[in-house]
Amino acid sequence: MLTLGWLGIASPWMLLALLGLPALWWLLRVVPPPSRLERYSGIAWLLGLEQKEETTARMPLWLLILRMVMVTLVILALAHPIINPGNVLPGSGPVVLVVDDGWAAGRNWSDRQATLASLIDRAERESRDVVLLTTAPPRGGDAITVSGLMDAVAARRAVAALRPHAWPVDRAAAARAIADLDLEGSANVFWLSDGLADGTAGAEAAVAFAARLQRFGGLQMFSDPPERLPQTLAPLRDDPSGLSVTARRVAGATAQTATIRAAAADGRTLTQVEAAFDAGESEAAVHLDLPTEMRNRITRLEIVGQDTAGAVLLLDERWRRRPVGLVTSGAHESGRPFLGDHYYLQRALAPYSELRLGTLDALLRGDLAVLVLSDFGALAPAERTEVEQWIDGGGVLLRFAGPRFAEVEKPLAPVELRRGDRTFGGVMSWTTPARLAPFPAAGPFVGLVPPDDVLIQRQILAQPSLDLAERTWARLVDGTPLVTAEARGDGWLVLAHTTANADWSNLPLSGLFVEMLRRIVGISQGVAAELGDAVLSPVEVLDGLGRPAAPDETTEGIAAAALADVAIGPGHPPGFYGDEATRRALNLPDQIAAPQAIAGLPSGVTTTDYERSEEIDLRPWLLAAVLALLTLDTLVSLRMRGLLALRTAMGALALAVLLASPRPGAAQDDLDDTAMLGSLDTRLAYVVTGVPDIDNTSYAGLLGLSQVLIKRTSIEPAEPLGVDPEYDELSVFPFLYWPISEQARRPTEATLQKVNVYLRNGGLILFDGRDQPIGGAAALTGGGPRRELLGDILRRLNVPALEPVPPDHVLTKSFYLLQEFPGRWTGGNVWVEQRGSETNDGVSSVVIGNHDWAGAWAVNQTGRPISLPVPGGEQQREFAYRFGVNLIMYTLTGSYKADQVHVPAILERLGQ
Repeated sequence: MLTLGWLGIASPWMLLALLGLPALWWLLRVVPPPSRLERYSGIAWLLGLEQKEETTARMPLWLLILRMVMVTLVILALAHPIINPGNVLPGSGPVVLVVDDGWAAGRNWSDRQATLASLIDRAERESRDVVLLTTAPPRGGDAITVSGLMDAVAARRAVAALRPHAWPVDRAAAARAIADLDLEGSANVFWLSDGLADGTAGAEAAVAFAARLQRFGGLQMFSDPPERLPQTLAPLRDDPSGLSVTARRVAGATAQTATIRAAAADGRTLTQVEAAFDAGESEAAVHLDLPTEMRNRITRLEIVGQDTAGAVLLLDERWRRRPVGLVTSGAHESGRPFLGDHYYLQRALAPYSELRLGTLDALLRGDLAVLVLSDFGALAPAERTEVEQWIDGGGVLLRFAGPRFAEVEKPLAPVELRRGDRTFGGVMSWTTPARLAPFPAAGPFVGLVPPDDVLIQRQILAQPSLDLAERTWARLVDGTPLVTAEARGDGWLVLAHTTANADWSNLPLSGLFVEMLRRIVGISQGVAAELGDAVLSPVEVLDGLGRPAAPDETTEGIAAAALADVAIGPGHPPGFYGDEATRRALNLPDQIAAPQAIAGLPSGVTTTDYERSEEIDLRPWLLAAVLALLTLDTLVSLRMRGLLALRTAMGALALAVLLASPRPGAAQDDLDDTAMLGSLDTRLAYVVTGVPDIDNTSYAGLLGLSQVLIKRTSIEPAEPLGVDPEYDELSVFPFLYWPISEQARRPTEATLQKVNVYLRNGGLILFDGRDQPIGGAAALTGGGPRRELLGDILRRLNVPALEPVPPDHVLTKSFYLLQEFPGRWTGGNVWVEQRGSETNDGVSSVVIGNHDWAGAWAVNQTGRPISLPVPGGEQQREFAYRFGVNLIMYTLTGSYKADQVHVPAILERLGQ
């Protein structure tokens, strides 16, 4: 290659053909142009003509220059010029490409592919052979092998077939694969590393591998900078405040954030939280505070944007199935079946837990997550030992106080207790019944609000101690503990200092009692079904990018008893094993160490960051220019010979340009189909954001709302459609649902002008921020990227001043009588245009909120709801549907229900 500063020429000897251009000029100059064919209508035109001796016309200068330029471009294209070429490879031997294709390579696999392509191009220009070695065990369990000598074409095919794997690299096995490799000449070795040390083998294995590669010749290692090295998740654990997730990274990097996403089995996002790494820190822990129903639907936790199996944790039934054992012993319950502790506990636990009743011995022989002892007396020494061992193994023991418990001298409790009990408001007491204080932020009850009518008459008192505050999960307004807890081993010991019935308090009569029990059950570890010696077949595995994939024929089953000891590899990739009822998760983060950067490389090894190649190959552009000039030359030649009219030539050229020019967005047929479908039937439409989760939810939500409209009203909408405002015709849709997402691209000015025309001509758009609302003006102007994007869109649209929906607005009575407009979330304001606008007959062109209405409306193909509205459940979903019906009726009928003729009927329905 000839290098001239920023310009390189791969085949400089081809430039010698430029010396022949003068001779070509002379040759083209003396050759006359082709004869022109003229057609005459009759021979009479030839009479009287005199023969004149004329010299042959020469080729026009402009045509000569055109053809000389075309030949020059052909010669330059054959010389293969390159802007900013890579350095010339030293040595004379082959180019050895070593690729880390383990789980960590998925973080920036596209950069690796671009680097490999650039290296192969450089080897091809210098006529060097290529040797390829990968360091992860190949699929199928075969040993790691090194390829033979390949030319550039074969090397490109081999590199195109490479994919990252979901298991770690084995650099020691890769070193053994090249132990007997014999190369002629001094080779160039390029190691495309993942930047991480070899897990449990540590940095020493990577250093030894680099030393082995260096024996073949010069070694250059590609690696990402520390801030771009892969992040992983730590093994999952439970704590009282919710599900605790820890993200890990290479220590010593700058401050960073990691977005941790919790997803359901169908891929929908349940929540996202930010984990913040401080400068120099290698771990960042976050808590997922979710209702029990939503938490039990989590099947996948991942770090967004990492694209590796190490950044994914799969959750199986062990994180959801929590059997609760209620010990039944003693005759004190039999005399009052509807007043005893067990009655209240069964009514509170049965709807949400797998409740089991029995003696203490019988319950401990089975699999339990929570054991409940209600006013249980003294435990026998053998029973106490057995219970303590069960707690240390991960069980949660929940005890309730009572008369029998108060007489035990040293009960099994999380704190030291006083003998007897304390009475509020009795004949011999000078105090009144006590209320509950707000719950501390460190306990599992955070977020629950104690009702004012919950009163405690009697309790067991705890002895004051230095750690009493840390062990208190609930207390009375006077500061005395009501619920205390202590972590023991992998489990918890929890004590409620009052009874589980209404003898000592009215807490068991309140909904707070149910919520507190659900929170306590929620901190327990799940219990898996007993599988014995069963073999777990692969159900779903993870690929090298951390995405779910179907297992292939090389994936083997795992014996249930050996699941905890099996090593992740080609035969056992991470994923789900078993069946839908008893599947188990095999997670890569459970088997890999915290990320550690490769350090201490031998001297002479150069390290380079992965960077996109700056080379610009001019050959394709030169050949394209030659093709264009050749087409022009052909048209000119035909024109000069009279075989092509000027109008026909220009039309053919315009047609060629039209066919060659790309059209942005969807094909015209698709655009026409969208407009046709919207014209023939009434359809609800949503704006496509390009984010699959959001677009799928929008479609499912409008599908569910359409079904409700068909059942309850005279509106019969067809299947919803997704539209792109930049390309699609909007005027055929009366209603648009526009979910706001920070991941969607911002609309252009031209797009928003189309939206302005749509709103001006009577269209209505429901902007949905989808977050849990903040309320007030913050719903539009602050509180996160979604609302910032919404504010930017509204500022660029011709939207009048907004106000919260007034109590007598038409939207509150267009079909149902409503005062609230909940979606999947509730609370906060819903905004419409201020009254007094004459546009669209006073009908608001926009409705804005942050309630995730599509999530509440969404149904699957069988018509069953997909998500659970929080906190109101199915009742909240019903009101969300009613709001949707009102909104569509408001869209289609406008201010019809504002007419005074409807006032008597509305007042009658209100009972006024």
